Amino acid sequence: MITDENYNLPLLPIRKAAKILEISVHTLRMYEKEGLIIPFKKESSHRLYSSSDIERLKCIRKAINESKISIAGIKTIYSMIPCFQILKCSQTDRENCKAYNEHAIPCWSYNHISNPCKGRECRSCRVYLDYSDCGSIKDFIKESFSK
Repeated sequence: MITDENYNLPLLPIRKAAKILEISVHTLRMYEKEGLIIPFKKESSHRLYSSSDIERLKCIRKAINESKISIAGIKTIYSMIPCFQILKCSQTDRENCKAYNEHAIPCWSYNHISNPCKGRECRSCRVYLDYSDCGSIKDFIKESFSK
């Protein structure tokens, strides 16, 4: 049984995740390569997925299959999540950050070498975790427009 406390714990091997989602292991690996998902990797390089990851992947699948949004479109949507605001980056940090200055890929897809995210584990970052399902992204957009 999945509880709130283990919602973000990586428990499912890649084959089980693919079976739940009714997609191939290859498709899951492609989503990872495209920066849409960050699976947990054991020392043996085996990938594990959490319930949160499954929800993110369901949202991605729905966007692709029902809304006909391309992978590039999904990456652009994720790239517009204002990580700089969520993490309270300074103006100087923002000026030196590709995630702030570009909009092609999500912030967790960048190699953070000279910004406040350097050395952070993106998989455990609020920006990645808090927007794992379609509802949270929609709520964020609605909230942004109501300000």
